[in-house]
Amino acid sequence: MTFESRTRAKIGVLVPFTNTNLEPDMMLMRCPGTTVHFQRMGGYDVDEIPGSNQMAGLGASDISHDLRMISGVRPDVVLYGCTSATLTHGPGFDEKLAQEIRAGSGALSFTAAGALVDAIKALGATKVGFSSPYLGEINTQAMDFLAQNRIATVKCADVGRELGNYGQGELTPEEVFDLACQADHPEAQAIVLSCTDMRSVEAVGRIEAALGKPVVTSNQAMMFAVMRALGLPRQGNVPGRLFELL
Repeated sequence: MTFESRTRAKIGVLVPFTNTNLEPDMMLMRCPGTTVHFQRMGGYDVDEIPGSNQMAGLGASDISHDLRMISGVRPDVVLYGCTSATLTHGPGFDEKLAQEIRAGSGALSFTAAGALVDAIKALGATKVGFSSPYLGEINTQAMDFLAQNRIATVKCADVGRELGNYGQGELTPEEVFDLACQADHPEAQAIVLSCTDMRSVEAVGRIEAALGKPVVTSNQAMMFAVMRALGLPRQGNVPGRLFELL
C-alpha cells in the first residue's frame, strides 16, 4: 500500500449544512498530500426557498463557533463555501468577512464569491455569461457584484423555476451543461457557474469543449485560489483551462 504524506496543506471549508456537493468536489480536486476538513454552518431555514433575504441572513450569521471548530485542525487556509451568502451583500462585505475569518482562524481565507471574481480576472475576462440555480433577485445581485469588480455580464441564464435548499444540489451535470450553454453569448469571454452546491465541476470539461471558452465555477475557483496561494502543483484531477494558469 502507498501512503500520502498529508503534509502539504490542511484546507478548512465552511459549508452550509444542506450542501451535498461542495465536499465531494473539493475531494475530487484536492492535490495529493493535502487534507480537506469541513465544518457545517447553520443560519438559515431548510424549509424556505433560498431567496435573497435567506442568503443574506446566512452571510450575516454568527460563525464564531464554526471558526473555533475548524481552527481545531490548524488549517493553512479556510474557505467560506457559499457564493450567494456574501455576494448578496456586495464586495465590501465579502472582503470584510474574509478578513474576519483570517483573524479568527489564523489562516489564509478565501470566500467563494471573492475567489470567483479572482479566477475570472486571472483568465483576463471582462465579459462573461453567467448561470446559476438562484432565484432572479440573487442573479441580479450577482451581476451587480461582478459589475462592481469590473466584470460585465453579457447574458444571464437560470433554471427557470424555484429550487429549494436541496433542489440546487440535485441538478445533474447534464442539466448544468444545458444551463451553461444557455448563458453563452458571442461577446462572453468565459462562462461562470455560480453556486457551491451545483454539480458544475463535473461538467467543466464538456462545457469548455462544446463552447470553446473557459469555465469558472464557485468550487473550482476556490481550489484555484488555494493552489495559487499555497504554491500547490496542478494535478490531472482538476478540470478546466483555469488551472493551466498555475
